[in-house]
Amino acid sequence: MLNFKRGRIAQAALLLMLAFSPLLSAKTITDIDGNHIAIPDRPQRIVLGESRMLYTLAMLEPGDPFKRIVGWPLDLKKYDSQTWAVFARRFPQMLKITPTGLGGTNDLNPEKVLALKPDVVILPSLARYDDADQQLQLILKAAKIPVVRVDLRVHLLKNTTRSVEILGEVLNQQQRAAAFTQFYDEHMHRIRDRLAAHAGPKPTVLLHLHLGRRNECCVTAVNGSLGELLAFAGGDNIAGGKVKGVFGRLSEETVIASQPDYYFATGMGDASERSALKMGPEVSPAVAQRSLKELTAKQNGLRELKALRNGHSAAIWHNFYLSPWHVAATEFMAKTLYPDLFSDVNPEQTLQQFFHQFLPVPFSGSYFLHDPGS
Repeated sequence: MLNFKRGRIAQAALLLMLAFSPLLSAKTITDIDGNHIAIPDRPQRIVLGESRMLYTLAMLEPGDPFKRIVGWPLDLKKYDSQTWAVFARRFPQMLKITPTGLGGTNDLNPEKVLALKPDVVILPSLARYDDADQQLQLILKAAKIPVVRVDLRVHLLKNTTRSVEILGEVLNQQQRAAAFTQFYDEHMHRIRDRLAAHAGPKPTVLLHLHLGRRNECCVTAVNGSLGELLAFAGGDNIAGGKVKGVFGRLSEETVIASQPDYYFATGMGDASERSALKMGPEVSPAVAQRSLKELTAKQNGLRELKALRNGHSAAIWHNFYLSPWHVAATEFMAKTLYPDLFSDVNPEQTLQQFFHQFLPVPFSGSYFLHDPGS
């Protein structure tokens, strides 16, 4: 009888050891590039290749979205100081996260990343890669640190829900990822289905990125990023036949000659920035409206556009291009271009609902607006 009990105790001890063994505590994730990555089942030390991944991470991690982040670059603070401030007030512990660079992924310091001993590093897909990214990949591979890549900024229509699903698997938050997908698909499918049944002509659009950041006209997006959302929303991008990649530039002459039906500007400046379109959290509609009028009036090519005088111009928060929140921006574009077709759609209400359902901070600010014209 004693030997039997000893055998049962030994068996239980063996099972306990196996339960906590590295082999059983690992899982395999298939990232956005199709790579099969073995990571810990419950990673506790995560390094982000871009702090603006917070837009997505915050909707998947209830309670404290920072509890597993040990390092990230400071692109969120640099390019979206408003959102940085909103989250820092609610979660001051985020200020203790180790910075791994001042900019985005291309600015990551490999030595700082290694020193953090991460369980996993999450990197974004980019429209263009440079030597720094390749070097980082080689260093992490040599150190046997798993790298999971997601795409929340280039091919948004194809990869957003899959990328959220991947992050849900990494964080063991599959149910929240599935809830997002249901919300996203419901709103995006409504746009797709109504436009599919519409037989009229497509309005032409100039999509002008970063209004005010440069004096020249006009940097734009076509085959990816916000340009992809514009096409989905039924816009005929005037750069469509002229720009082959994701991003490109149109001359003033081309813009004036095209005379687009609509003008969409993007911006992400805070209230203190004079030379950038003020949009985003903590920016009032009045400030955003004034900023749009002042900046468009300074550019020769834009002053010649009829769309700016007849109420066919609008502004959009630029950081929608790397946030799943872009579902509301897509609705805004579609309703702006086809007001009768989407008369029952309220993009601001959609965004407010998104904040309420998925995010741990309150909704505030101006993420899109119409300019009534002169």
